[in-house]
Amino acid sequence: MLALLLTQGPPGTIGQAVPVEGGAYTEALVGQISRLNPLLDNGNQVDRDIDRLLYRGLVTFDGRGLPQPDLAEGWSISADGTLYTVTLRDDAVWHDGEPVTSDDVIYTFSQFQDPDYPGPSDLVDMWKAINIIRLDDRTVQFQLPEPFAPFLDYLSEGLLPDHLLRGAQIEDLVNHPFNLEPVGTGPFKFDRFLLDGDRITGVALTAFDDFYGGRPYLDRVEFHTYDTPEAALQAERQGVDQGLSQVDPTELPEVLPDPELNQYSARLSRSGVVFLNLKDPEKDFLAEKPVRQAMLMAINRQWLIDQALEGQGVVAVGPLLPGSWAAPAELEPLPFDPDQAAALLDGAGWTLPTGATPGSAEYVRSNKDGKPLSLTLSYADEPQATQMAQLIAGNWASVGIQTELQAVDPQTLLPDHLESGDYQALLTEIDFDPYPDPDPYPFWHDTQIEGGQNYSGFDDRNSSIWLERARTTPDIGKRTEYYRSFAHRFRDQVPALFLYHPVYNYAIDKNVQGVSIGPLVDPSDRLAGIGGWYLVARRAAAR
Repeated sequence: MLALLLTQGPPGTIGQAVPVEGGAYTEALVGQISRLNPLLDNGNQVDRDIDRLLYRGLVTFDGRGLPQPDLAEGWSISADGTLYTVTLRDDAVWHDGEPVTSDDVIYTFSQFQDPDYPGPSDLVDMWKAINIIRLDDRTVQFQLPEPFAPFLDYLSEGLLPDHLLRGAQIEDLVNHPFNLEPVGTGPFKFDRFLLDGDRITGVALTAFDDFYGGRPYLDRVEFHTYDTPEAALQAERQGVDQGLSQVDPTELPEVLPDPELNQYSARLSRSGVVFLNLKDPEKDFLAEKPVRQAMLMAINRQWLIDQALEGQGVVAVGPLLPGSWAAPAELEPLPFDPDQAAALLDGAGWTLPTGATPGSAEYVRSNKDGKPLSLTLSYADEPQATQMAQLIAGNWASVGIQTELQAVDPQTLLPDHLESGDYQALLTEIDFDPYPDPDPYPFWHDTQIEGGQNYSGFDDRNSSIWLERARTTPDIGKRTEYYRSFAHRFRDQVPALFLYHPVYNYAIDKNVQGVSIGPLVDPSDRLAGIGGWYLVARRAAAR
């Protein structure tokens, strides 16, 4: 391996390390390579990680989730928010040297309009209603049927080359030879697959000299695939790989003390949440705000993270991810406060039997009609969710809320319980991948109660108005104001119990420099700045 020469000193001083081109980086991925095609990689993290280096989209995002130009030089949005006119940069070329044109944009996004596209049906429905117009070689216009402020997020998909795939429909792309000989516009280009007999065990990529963002410092990147995290860790220990694409929380005690590895952590774009069925006629107390507030304040969320997630999470404030441009930085989560939770329940008329002691079967609150404060908490029948559910039930018991635990098949949790409304309280995770725009509309707008994703049945007109306005104005300043109002209202109303955001851990050999990762919408985002990583440096000369 080429050695790194590092010295101390302020930037520009003699002896400072200045990165130069050279060296190779190898990383261990868990899983198998399937198709190196950005339109078909949503179900395979290994493919997504590799595609992140091969392909680029019109738009990318900064650390706060704000859209930035990528293959697009820029864009304009009409006053009514229905016309998006995108201009391509003039220095972007494919790995085979052909220029990127409007035809590539039209070819790529027209695939989402195909009813056979193997992705979410709502994505197909959205794109089918959009007209894509070629204005010239470098200008494309997207005509939306109505304003949709998060639209730029959908332009971050990696583009495909029209000149190589023209005429191939989405059903042809699934098994197209292109997926095994990909040509993209990213900082690295496909070199070859690594094989063990007939089995693909990895992929080798080489730096693309003509990348419009500047040639990366690294000459080469190899991804090696393994069946298990344990096998990946063993390969790193044996010096086969310099990076671990993800460090499982159970492996942290072994990885953290390793002086040869630098550890990187970032908040993932997911939320652990307990949905509450506010429309359940048998548990009408869930419609009482003080009860919901008490249920959240009774949960020791940090202890939950420490025990069930090995400490790898941050306490959630609500549905807007911390660090996002939309989330109010000053908003704090409701505190863990069992005494205040008990006081709220007392004030709402839910009292404990005289003489009942904590931990006893009699320690259950009831109202003036003798109705017990009890409910069923459903969760996926998996070890982590089971541990969380047990901890939550214990927290609730400490303030007099009786909980029956119901483990269900993970495959049926969404269709048979959450979507059907057949639940009282339900523990799950919301995954916001792959789009950074918060757009809480689908989960919390009142029109989404019937047939939508407003599973809790949250019916709050103020919140719905703010969500409508934030979704229909392209003005980022106004959107921020609407989301701030919504976030404060949500914290007050507590229509669901947001618990945590999981943390992603990444480990890289200490000799790999220039690494920096921020909040991740998708784990592949850890590679967003790989063009600035380096292994080789020279000492700055005197000026």
